[in-house]
Amino acid sequence: MYTMVSYDIVDHRTRTRVMKYLKDFGTRVQLSVFECDLDDDQYRRMKQGIEGMINRKEDRVRYYRLCKGCVSRVVISGWGEIHQDEGFEII
Repeated sequence: MYTMVSYDIVDHRTRTRVMKYLKDFGTRVQLSVFECDLDDDQYRRMKQGIEGMINRKEDRVRYYRLCKGCVSRVVISGWGEIHQDEGFEII
């Protein structure tokens, strides 16, 4: 499922670790936003890894899971495009 991950992490070192970790799961589209195409196991693994890095009292990570119909309605103003990983197609 197409998943958008956004984060607001206070500690610079933790923020860098999370950013590097997320590069294994998707494409960075803004400074603190990644777009990922994940199956359920990949999603759980990614979320569990992030939760092990962050401070739950200071940091916030949001996961938006979008169906294919929702992805087709994404609108981008300015430069950029929706990234499609292998095996994922927007209809």
